Amino acid sequence: MSARGGTALGFGVAVALVAGVTLGNGGANVMPVFVDDFATRFALSDSTAGLVAATQLMATAVVTLLLAGRAARPGRVRMARLGLAVSCVGFLGAAAVTDTVTLVLANLVLGAGLGAVYAAATAALAATDDADKASAVTICGVVGVTALLIMGVPMANHDLGEGAGFLLMAVCCLVAWPLLRRLPDGPAGPTAPGTDPTAPAVGSTDTRMAAASRPSVVLLVGTGLLWAVTQGAWSYASVLGRQHTGMSHSAVSAVLAVSSVVALVGAVVGPVTARHLGRMRSMAAFVMGQAVAMAILIFTHDPVFFTVAAVLWQGCQLAVLVQMLAAAALLDPTGRLVASLSGAGALGTGVGPLAVGAVLDGAGAGVLSVVLASGTCLASLPLLRMTVASGETTGVSQPGRVPTA
Repeated sequence: MSARGGTALGFGVAVALVAGVTLGNGGANVMPVFVDDFATRFALSDSTAGLVAATQLMATAVVTLLLAGRAARPGRVRMARLGLAVSCVGFLGAAAVTDTVTLVLANLVLGAGLGAVYAAATAALAATDDADKASAVTICGVVGVTALLIMGVPMANHDLGEGAGFLLMAVCCLVAWPLLRRLPDGPAGPTAPGTDPTAPAVGSTDTRMAAASRPSVVLLVGTGLLWAVTQGAWSYASVLGRQHTGMSHSAVSAVLAVSSVVALVGAVVGPVTARHLGRMRSMAAFVMGQAVAMAILIFTHDPVFFTVAAVLWQGCQLAVLVQMLAAAALLDPTGRLVASLSGAGALGTGVGPLAVGAVLDGAGAGVLSVVLASGTCLASLPLLRMTVASGETTGVSQPGRVPTA
């Protein structure tokens, strides 16, 4: 325990957080591979394959949002394991189905299960003794494990037959079952003032934390919009790279793969920058970097600029994500705020590619670059305000200040 009163971030806790967040968000991160599998297996059109993918992603997002409050209370391990069980059934169903309707239902089930896991695991980030370190370690681990899944799922489909990738994901759910035993639990007893005689006075730090656990609609919309912009741009990055720069498919894929790995630097640098510059300044700097890099990536015709922009974009994105999770965890130690923002982000991830595709088809890459950069800055305003509130709560709103016990 630390002065913050959370669970120490030991190896077992870190592994549990990485396993939970990886699987909880696994549908979104591994979705390109999933789409390729069931589109080929059932000879689906692009629109139909997109509908199946959207079913899973939306189920995950909605369940995460609905269970955010439940994830703030004791019983996270039980909740995450129940989600794993439901997900496992869904993955097995997706591997065995023989028609499109059943495929949609299977993805609905596994998406709902993943939502329960995602809500529990992201909420657990707030229960650690160092929110910045926990967020950075978890995101780094998620990136690494997800990279292995992106390679492993298509290998399973190729070596063992179509649908085997879903079986691999079901096995991952079984492997994660004992690992999630170390997931930090929610706080016992009342989580808001006014529920017992010892509740803190109005205007105190605990009161602000309790109020913050109920995120405003503006904050949820901003988070959803930010990840809609991010996921939408990522979905078309390869296509635009090939069309605009003349790079080969393999070259663009290599650039994006390298940028994803190098981006881990952003997850490490983000918390360090926040400690030296303050959360507000650090977050604003990385948001601006992300917006500019994204705009360059979309409209540039130079392979070098494309490569540099991809690396900078991904690094800034992870730095923003780590700081967003850390600020939410510090502002609301129950974890409800983190889970709510994760659900809103998952919702944006599901609709982002559709929206970006519509703008790209209707207005072109030039307009899209402006829209995405502007959307990034606009969507980040509520998150920047949240970082200010977290700094006021913890006493680190200005550079050089240290948290008080």
